[in-house]
Amino acid sequence: MIRMIVAASALLLAGCQAATAPAPKTDSAAAPAIAPILDTPDAVDVHSYAKPLEARVTHLALDLGVDFTAKRIGGTATLDIAAKPGATSIILDDKGLEIEKIATAEGAPLTYKVGAIDENLGAPLEIAIGTARKIVITYKSAADAGALQWLSPAQTAGKKQPYLFSQGQAIENRTWIPTQDSPGIRQTWEAKIRVAQPLTAVMSAPKVGDPVTEGDARTFSFKMDRPVAPYLIAIGVGDLAFKSLGPRTGVWTEPSMLDKAAAELADTEKMVAAAEALYGPYQWGRYDLLVLPPSFPFGGMENPTLTFLTPTFIAGDKSNNSLIAHELAHSWSGNLATNATWSDFWLNEGMTTYATTRIVEAVYGPKVAAQQISLGHDAMRKAVEENGGVAGADTRLRIDLKGRNPDEGLTDIAYEKGAAFLRTIEIAVGRERFDAWLKGWFARHMFQPVTTSLFLADIRQHLVKGDAALESRLMLDAWVDQPGIPTSLAPADPTIFAEVDSAVTTFAAGTMPDTAMWGRWTTDERLRFLTRIDRKQPLDRLEALGRQFGLARAGNNELRFAFLDLAVANRLDPAVPALEDFLMTQGRRKYVRPLLTALAEDPSWGRPIALRIYPRARPLYHPVTTRDIDKLLGWAGAEIDLKRA
Repeated sequence: MIRMIVAASALLLAGCQAATAPAPKTDSAAAPAIAPILDTPDAVDVHSYAKPLEARVTHLALDLGVDFTAKRIGGTATLDIAAKPGATSIILDDKGLEIEKIATAEGAPLTYKVGAIDENLGAPLEIAIGTARKIVITYKSAADAGALQWLSPAQTAGKKQPYLFSQGQAIENRTWIPTQDSPGIRQTWEAKIRVAQPLTAVMSAPKVGDPVTEGDARTFSFKMDRPVAPYLIAIGVGDLAFKSLGPRTGVWTEPSMLDKAAAELADTEKMVAAAEALYGPYQWGRYDLLVLPPSFPFGGMENPTLTFLTPTFIAGDKSNNSLIAHELAHSWSGNLATNATWSDFWLNEGMTTYATTRIVEAVYGPKVAAQQISLGHDAMRKAVEENGGVAGADTRLRIDLKGRNPDEGLTDIAYEKGAAFLRTIEIAVGRERFDAWLKGWFARHMFQPVTTSLFLADIRQHLVKGDAALESRLMLDAWVDQPGIPTSLAPADPTIFAEVDSAVTTFAAGTMPDTAMWGRWTTDERLRFLTRIDRKQPLDRLEALGRQFGLARAGNNELRFAFLDLAVANRLDPAVPALEDFLMTQGRRKYVRPLLTALAEDPSWGRPIALRIYPRARPLYHPVTTRDIDKLLGWAGAEIDLKRA
């Protein structure tokens, strides 16, 4: 997922034909009919009520209608169940589902009960299944379901049709799908989705046939025959068009955005080839992308066969395309071998962040990759400071999230410390040897849940192989279970930003970078400059910097955010209109959360600005974005609670 930064009627017809063409063949023998369950203490998911060793969901069939007026999805979910002999009940995860009835496949009613509600987890849904191994749940999604965002036509690019999309990671899909919502319980699934014409539905699974029209509705069918973690089930509905990017890649988005998005994504097919060279064969058939409205809360989400993307990555020059490399890499690290619990989130994100720079190196060259590694080290050190310093428990890779929302583990520790760990191993053993182990890791664990303990055992068996000196140098246990950054860290190239770092020094002495220098810098070099200059700046110098290079309204959103972050830290009044525009035109949590937090923590200058902007901006934001900001600003129902504020 998510945090990282990386198109006429005849064309649309050709694109839609490409989208429904048979997917390239993959090694179907590698996908088990029923994925294994890890029976180890560290594989027990504290964020799910399920007891998969007793009874678990193996296949999910959805038959649902999308109601934009009521803002609900409703219909049936048919669950295939594997249970140990004598098991007579199954426990699902439920967060606000409106259940009408539960029955056997033959229609016999089944009794059920919903347990006590936990703020983060929702409630257990216990169903007395008796001897039934297929059940049918008739239901509606939760009111204000945390996974779903409903947009009015005015909130879309085309301004004519409404839009719906989901974001399931980490534990939000239990608000619209009745199943066992744990990454360690992989399930195959299929779906029939009914939407009003002329809307189009897409999901994170291959389409089955053409849509069926009945009256003013169309039904789209999908089938995922490979077992996936439930958080990877995703839906998008809107005025959507498709354009092919290559033999097995393409982009979906609103028609007015299609050409611009496709141009930015032109290198996707090259990236798939680069990823296969690193990880092994791509196992999912097609790799398509859905570019969403700007309210999407993350940079991207690696939903199988259909990555969801923020439009904020579009810069016109592919300068944010490491985002694409990142989400693509998740097709192996995350989707193929998946963290069994959210405490081992780094196995998804650290491996993916490491692979991102390898893909970037193959497609865009070693200098770009080296610069991104250096920026990653900066982000890692900043994350350590923000998570308790070198002794902070949350600076470990294997963290304890019991009693907390798993989103609290979504920090650059998982991403950048995890990547630095793998890069350190690569440099210690050599790239050829490390790459062989990496391919082997995915071959040995494809379509399976994995844990940190399993990772350590695998790397000791297949890479260290009893070499005591190598084991000592790698400091494996220190990396995963001790806070801070181990001394074995392989350093970033200290010269890769030499000119930029020199400009940082001269800027501190009062000299502005000249226009020619700024013009030849890459986006990463400009980001290095903005993140390395002192946080506290004289207002006239900061204003001059922003004015000279157009930073407050830069076309690249990473640069725009970096400057606005400095503007808030320094109470730069002339930047407030641009700040307000930024917060009200996109909902990416990476940008929104730190800016609003910084404003809220400045009681006399910033908080009044936040309280003015948030009530108007909030309808754009997805529930995973508003959850923490509501608490921060004292949002109470329909308005700001000024007493708490």
